[in-house]
Amino acid sequence: MPGSDFGIDALSVIDDVGGPTLPWDEACRRTFDLVLTASPKGELSLLSGQHVLLPHGAGFNKSIPGEGSPDSASGLDPEYLLPSDDDAPAALYALAHPDQVARLAAASPRAAERAKVIGDPTLERILASLSLRDGYRRALGTGSRTLIVLASTWGPECLLRRRPGLPAELAAHLPYDEYQLALIVHPNERSLLGRYELTERLSPALDAGLVLAGPYEEWASVLIAADALITDHGSTAMYYSAASDRPVVNAHRAGAELIPGSPMDVLLRQVPELGPAETVQEALAAYRPGTGHAAAQAGFAARGESSSRLRTEVYALLGLAPPAHHVPPRLLPSPSAATRTPAAFDVHATVSEDGVLVDRRPAGMGPPGHHLAVEYGAASEQLVRSAGLLYCRPSQPSPTAGEVAWTAAGWARHALSEYSGCRSAAAVITTGLCVLKVRGDDGAYAVHVESRYEDGRIVRVDPAAALSAVHAWLSAHRGVPDGQSGLNCVIGDRTFHVLLRPATDEEAGQAV
Repeated sequence: MPGSDFGIDALSVIDDVGGPTLPWDEACRRTFDLVLTASPKGELSLLSGQHVLLPHGAGFNKSIPGEGSPDSASGLDPEYLLPSDDDAPAALYALAHPDQVARLAAASPRAAERAKVIGDPTLERILASLSLRDGYRRALGTGSRTLIVLASTWGPECLLRRRPGLPAELAAHLPYDEYQLALIVHPNERSLLGRYELTERLSPALDAGLVLAGPYEEWASVLIAADALITDHGSTAMYYSAASDRPVVNAHRAGAELIPGSPMDVLLRQVPELGPAETVQEALAAYRPGTGHAAAQAGFAARGESSSRLRTEVYALLGLAPPAHHVPPRLLPSPSAATRTPAAFDVHATVSEDGVLVDRRPAGMGPPGHHLAVEYGAASEQLVRSAGLLYCRPSQPSPTAGEVAWTAAGWARHALSEYSGCRSAAAVITTGLCVLKVRGDDGAYAVHVESRYEDGRIVRVDPAAALSAVHAWLSAHRGVPDGQSGLNCVIGDRTFHVLLRPATDEEAGQAV
């Protein structure tokens, strides 16, 4: 459809789901049995047929300066609902809450005569997909980390324009092994910037492991996976709070868009505000359970009934009987993992009598630590040559004949000979076993990393983090702990036991 400033990706989304398209001129010449729209704006009135206006976002919370009638809520503007006295209202205004019907009546009594509360189809899909949360977190590679999602709407007051550096600031501040970050960007903002410019602007955060959620469906899967949300005044927070009671933090600064007294305004006034990125943990801890969840109820009614209500109304408009069988809402797809993951870390290590507290941050995003730990084969040569600890992970089996592979001890010995600044080199064999050599020692160490058991779940630490603990321990103590009992690798509030002993010939000879 002509006239949209943000329609660049619309056709590709339709193509991805297998939907047919028509040239706009041809569509305007046809008469349709039903015209489903999610906005009253643009030239949709040129399409002939019964119009059904569906919910767009969570409620009517924003007024767009310079657009339509002054101070009208976007989506409830009489200038768009009834462009002229001769225009018939839509056949159905499908709304999510009775309060929205009252607001529509105040804005356009004629339109309100055709309004019905049907609930929110997007929220219904989110609620139906809640049991897939563990699978979404596996797909994202979240593990035991706390997943913090940032949500940015579009326009001059959105998070990405007012605080463009926040994703990278959080990535620099939050320990990598304790937190994972994801970002949801409104499709309008993505369309305005384009994928190239967006990813260039976010490059430091993406290099640090930020997940950039897809704009179609995937954003909702990431919301379900989240442990906490940092939001501006976009409606993503309403969906999050309606579906869960996990912490919400307000990153919105006062502006002209958010309508006072709207559901989103109520929600943001009741949750903690985010100051500098360094205060994020305090802001999350300040969230009062139940606050966001209760505020979001003002935006949604008929929970779990949206599909059936909408089906009933639409079939009535068509003069048809709805199907007798129930059609459940489609479940949301699994999200995609981060496209980039850090391969070098500034490791801050605090050695005590029984172990090492390890705090890893992506290299170059903050002050240097106790040592630089670098994954060989995944980082630049400059970083490899600067590493105090160099490690490799298991390689994928080669499909070709005549494959050549290093042994664990052989690779470690080779790495130490090639890189004179490296003090320790280690090969990760499995999540529970590594082989490590220290410069100046003849033999190799076997590093056994034990898992934790928490409330019926197995929690594993990244073996590279455990190797940093061992590297720091050996730098301070030289040699295995007394009594062969091992040492503790402390990550946040979790302690993982690490057994350190001389490697057997079988362990040293493992292929990597």
